[in-house]
Amino acid sequence: VQLQASGGGLVQAGGSLRLACAASGRTFSSYAMGWFRQAPGKEREFVSSFSWSDSPTYYSDSVKGRFTVSAGAAKNTVFLQMNSLKPEDTAIYYCAASSLVRGTRRRAGEYDYWGQGTLVTVSS
Repeated sequence: VQLQASGGGLVQAGGSLRLACAASGRTFSSYAMGWFRQAPGKEREFVSSFSWSDSPTYYSDSVKGRFTVSAGAAKNTVFLQMNSLKPEDTAIYYCAASSLVRGTRRRAGEYDYWGQGTLVTVSS
């Protein structure tokens, strides 16, 4: 699976961005998807995990209620809608694919494939 994240950019606090993660290679829908982010000088942290099945979508407490994951109709793209952005959301955002179909998949080690990341900068 090859993953390509896009949609990052510079936005003012309170604004919105939508990130996309496009996949190619193996059947995308056989993997669960995750979004992580890494701010300068900090460890990579969990943002959200999404499954193509009826399993719940999980969010970190820091983004819950502001970020929403959705899937493209063709099942080869996953979106992360980010609203009410804050300066502390500034980070490189990564999408990832996991062969684990159960669990919350909050740990980076649970993912098999990673995209290259897209930079989100939120100005105050």
